[in-house]
Amino acid sequence: MILKNPPVMLMTALTAFAANSIFCRLALEDVSIDATSFTSLRLLSGALALIIICLFSSKSWKLSPPEPIPIFSLFIYMICFSFAYIKLSAGTGALLLFGFVQITMVGVALFQGQKMSAAAWLGLSLAMLGLVYLVSPGISAPDPFFAVLMAIAGVAWGVYSLCGAKVTDPTSSTASNFMYASVLALLISIFTFESAHFTTKGIALALASGIFASGIGYAIWYRVLPLIPVTSAASLQLSVPALAAFGGIIFIGESLSLRLLISVFAIIGGIALVIQQNRKASDG
Repeated sequence: MILKNPPVMLMTALTAFAANSIFCRLALEDVSIDATSFTSLRLLSGALALIIICLFSSKSWKLSPPEPIPIFSLFIYMICFSFAYIKLSAGTGALLLFGFVQITMVGVALFQGQKMSAAAWLGLSLAMLGLVYLVSPGISAPDPFFAVLMAIAGVAWGVYSLCGAKVTDPTSSTASNFMYASVLALLISIFTFESAHFTTKGIALALASGIFASGIGYAIWYRVLPLIPVTSAASLQLSVPALAAFGGIIFIGESLSLRLLISVFAIIGGIALVIQQNRKASDG
């Protein structure tokens, strides 16, 4: 039923993306698991979920040859994402992540020669100011080190998204990239073995993040993407930080600060303006 209803598919995928922030924050805020083990389990379980999905949908799957850029960008995203959520709230982390994802993708487009209108530049400037305000010094400001980690995660995911736009079978390709990235995570685990720790709760949250929020979530997202305009897909992703913020309030008991609220409107509003202007330019 879900796979035959695009609106339901869309909301399921976006909810899954937001759930990643909730699961990771829940696991790391009370030290139910260490960040490296969370990343390793998320990647391994996500890979297995995607492989099973490929086998059910196309009856076959094989490991594709390794491509360094998408593999390393996926790994950097995953490991920085996990470590950032040691301190960041769910909403702040998601806002930083998706803000830098979109800015990275816009920046690459500009570097490649894409022209932007004055209104689009205004939107990009507004989004940048929102990010600056979010991390500027103050009582409610996020820890700078962990904010930088999430910014790096956002850039890495932006790079991975750009690489993914060029593949013909993103679900199968992502399964392979998850497998390769999990090897990198396990190698890191060797060096962090002494600090490794996990509980049943931590393992369950890591598996939920890998299987449901990552594996199944990405598979549904790739299934619905051909059914909606690219600009609409980019715009709809901007709802994820808001979903994560409200999820943090409901499930983790986090508070919604005025700083986060203002930043949400500035960043999401600014990037939405850029997307709208780019859509007008492409339609024209």
